[in-house]
Amino acid sequence: MPPTPSIKIGPIELTQGGPTLVIAEAGVNHNGDPALAKQLVTAAKNAGADAVKFQAFNAQRLAAHNAPKAQYQKQTTDPCQSQLDMLRRLELSHDQFRQIAQYCQEQQILFLATPYNHEDIDFLDSLNVPAYKVASGQAVEPLFLKDIAQRSKPVILSTGMCTQEEVAHAVHTLRTAGNEQLIALQCTTDYPAAVADANLLAMVTMRDELGVLTGYSDHTTTHTAAVAAVALGACVIEKHLTTDKALPGPDHACSCDPDQFAHMVRMIRETTQALGSPVKAPTPAELRNLPQVRRGVVAKARITAGSPLTPNNLTVKRPTTTINADRLPDIIGRLAAVDIEPDTPITPEMIK
Repeated sequence: MPPTPSIKIGPIELTQGGPTLVIAEAGVNHNGDPALAKQLVTAAKNAGADAVKFQAFNAQRLAAHNAPKAQYQKQTTDPCQSQLDMLRRLELSHDQFRQIAQYCQEQQILFLATPYNHEDIDFLDSLNVPAYKVASGQAVEPLFLKDIAQRSKPVILSTGMCTQEEVAHAVHTLRTAGNEQLIALQCTTDYPAAVADANLLAMVTMRDELGVLTGYSDHTTTHTAAVAAVALGACVIEKHLTTDKALPGPDHACSCDPDQFAHMVRMIRETTQALGSPVKAPTPAELRNLPQVRRGVVAKARITAGSPLTPNNLTVKRPTTTINADRLPDIIGRLAAVDIEPDTPITPEMIK
């Protein structure tokens, strides 16, 4: 099933295998500080990201009071603290998000955010976000997906922890609700994730079987998987960004610092350039080099007028001439019209 030809997010038009939308996942790396959130926006812009994404949630609506932390969260934050208490420290208010969205506009970088409840969707709708990002945990929540789909904006769907059947059901839910603007991201829900768990070929399976544009949400600590995903046709790459990997908080340690993120962006852009076009044709640089690299027909020995042209008295040498090497079989057996000295390029005038 061919994917949707293109999806526009803000001013950026996405196609499978076209230029990649790079999203800096600021997430909760602002630690609840709007000033640090703006620093993340600036860092994302300077690193070459197209968009910066935050997580818009109300802790009380997101987690029950006794919800345990994920294992990686216990390793990077106080293991005795509840998930709810951790999330409360990472919240931003609606007014703070409005200021951040305005700052993104001033910095000319797309503002995106992940909602976690219907109230979050309503709020982001009021900010006129150019697309909705669905976190992996919400990929299996049909009522939530239906609400997002009905906002008639592109949906970027992370698929961590999902089976192919679950992704297919999510895509069906979004489409049934009237939304065909779908991008499914291959994702491994582990922080950090092992490169061996990236499973990038699943991205190709989702594209081919479900007919959606695809991308990759990268939680590994290197850039290998992200670059490989681009080579496989990813139109979106998302990766966590922090201003300082040593900051306290659940995601800083497995995030890129600004220099690392900028390096990844450069590798992604170079990979896109390297992919080029599916049309096999010489480049302008190759055409300039062609005459010196290809060969033309020349006399191997002295040829007298009236003598036949044979493999014994003809050869090919650089550079190209008026009779190129590919035409050598065509002139074998014809007669020389003039005397030809050794190493002389053969021209049509020399042949009867």
